[in-house]
Amino acid sequence: MSTRTVIRGGLVITASDEMHADVLIEDGRIAALAASGTPAAESFTAERTMEAAGKYVIPGGVDAHTHMELPFGGTFASDTFETGTRAAAWGGTTTVVDFAVQSVGHSLREGLDAWHAKAEGNCAIDYGFHMIVSDVNQETLKEMDLLVEEGVTSFKQFMAYPGVFYSDDGQILRAMQRSAGNGGLIMMHAENGIAIDVLVEQALARGETDPRFHGEVRKALLEAEATHRAIRLAQVAGAPLYVVHVSAAEAVAELARARDDGLNVFGETCPQYLFLSTDNLAEPDFEGAKYVCSTPLRPKEHQAALWRGLRTNDLQVVSTDHCPFCFTGQKELGRGDFSKIPNGLPGVENRMDLLHQAVVDGHISRRRWIEIACATPARMFGLYPKKGTIAPGADADVVIYDPAAEQVISAGTHHMNVDYSAYEGRRVTGRVETVLSRGTPVITARQYTGHAGHGVYTPRSTCQYLT
Repeated sequence: MSTRTVIRGGLVITASDEMHADVLIEDGRIAALAASGTPAAESFTAERTMEAAGKYVIPGGVDAHTHMELPFGGTFASDTFETGTRAAAWGGTTTVVDFAVQSVGHSLREGLDAWHAKAEGNCAIDYGFHMIVSDVNQETLKEMDLLVEEGVTSFKQFMAYPGVFYSDDGQILRAMQRSAGNGGLIMMHAENGIAIDVLVEQALARGETDPRFHGEVRKALLEAEATHRAIRLAQVAGAPLYVVHVSAAEAVAELARARDDGLNVFGETCPQYLFLSTDNLAEPDFEGAKYVCSTPLRPKEHQAALWRGLRTNDLQVVSTDHCPFCFTGQKELGRGDFSKIPNGLPGVENRMDLLHQAVVDGHISRRRWIEIACATPARMFGLYPKKGTIAPGADADVVIYDPAAEQVISAGTHHMNVDYSAYEGRRVTGRVETVLSRGTPVITARQYTGHAGHGVYTPRSTCQYLT
């Protein structure tokens, strides 16, 4: 039985256009758009009408970097797929791409199957998977081909975390060579983990144990060095490269140089690097532990380079790296030793609002907001135009957004399963009002109307952003 919805009178914003238009949704997809008040728009009929006058009508956000239920440092990220995807919906995100983890000594398939089991039947919104490759060998390389064929088209490697996820340059080169052949995209955590471990050991020996030293040992130069090395390895392999959670001005410069040379090299940053800094890491009474993540928060002066990179398209995507750990009982594992603080911040619910605040503040335009938060992540990871835009044939993942509403971000009102907010007390302008996922309301006038199991696994094609 056909179900139709009309959203009337809003300002429809995509990465390429803005227009006052009515949107017709049928059977979970965008059926048509027409300029508001025209005969074409007046002809739209539906069982359900949503009024959006004075509001924005935008594509649902695509967060291409989340870690639900991730095991790390003897504990687990505190958001499950159920709580994390519900919080994402509250924040106007309708698709997440999470990371399945290969454990050393095990196959990619085992890791992927484990993550399917965690997510299936539990998600409020649609989801896909990247694959963390921790153990490069001949069998793993063959499995990469099979995963690409079934819609897992991106593979993450780590130059950091020796003994856990770390790959050496030879393993990285082999995986890049494989992806050059099968169309996959290598995602790189670019920090020199071997050198960082030396600096951690030396800092602890000096009695420098507070959270702020987490940022001081993970030096910007070691992020830049690893970024440069990853770019050159990708160039040797003839493979595209996507560098995750770029935080340092020096790393942005490496990406810009590579792109100026015409290489298929891409960069992602995250809200924490745009809005937080080492000032947060230095908060007294161990409060700085709340802000421990890797790459680390940088001094405020790095933010200008990140915003500039987003404006010039040297950085293409803003994802969250959502990996929450409660302050009580989890972050506290590192009291007296910053190296034992679980690395990660909550943010999946805050990304769209913080980036709208960036529009209000003049850092980016409205269309660029949608481009870096919806359209480009969808294109980068093979989900476009099913996701990331409002156009006939696209999934009806649609957000009615109130650009004038004010809110204060707080752990007291957020929906993430974590006992603090990284943005506690921050006042922002703009708020999600209603969210449709494939035409089904999951947030309705600031009420949760979704349910676990509505979200479905979404296979992806290969990167659609290559030059």
